[in-house]
Amino acid sequence: MFLNLFRKKKEVRFERTYDAPIDRVWNAWTDPTLVKQWWGAKDTIVSECEIDLRVGGRIYIVVEAGDAMGKYKGTRWPMEGTFTVIEAPSKLTYNAQAWTEGEKDTSTIDQINELTLTGENGKTTLNLRVTIIKTGLGAQMAAFGMRWGYKQQLDKLGEFLAA
Repeated sequence: MFLNLFRKKKEVRFERTYDAPIDRVWNAWTDPTLVKQWWGAKDTIVSECEIDLRVGGRIYIVVEAGDAMGKYKGTRWPMEGTFTVIEAPSKLTYNAQAWTEGEKDTSTIDQINELTLTGENGKTTLNLRVTIIKTGLGAQMAAFGMRWGYKQQLDKLGEFLAA
């Protein structure tokens, strides 16, 4: 039963309101210099980030585990995708694959990420829908933990925007 759970589509959704104008939140998601400052779960860093912000353009981000992640320290998790919808500053959609470096054959998670931003009175409401399309045989636990990782990532975005 557990293995079959992730062979089907799985969707996770998040909504956050940030005390920041919509353009600032949009730039945080689309400027590679800014993305490197907040992307990823707690105790990770972004070691590589490329964003070609156009439909058909590439997004490539490598998150690396820091010291506090113990036995995972130094583990790298690349994500590579293609933008399919760009409606600045309110909508961004990209198809992506994420995996553990050195284990791509078994750890890949195919996903669609849909970001919608709504601005009002200097605040921005972010809605993020992540649809997992397919997982490798060794990626079920990673897919199961995505909600936790995205929650931490959105917390880091809030801290970044508040600074």
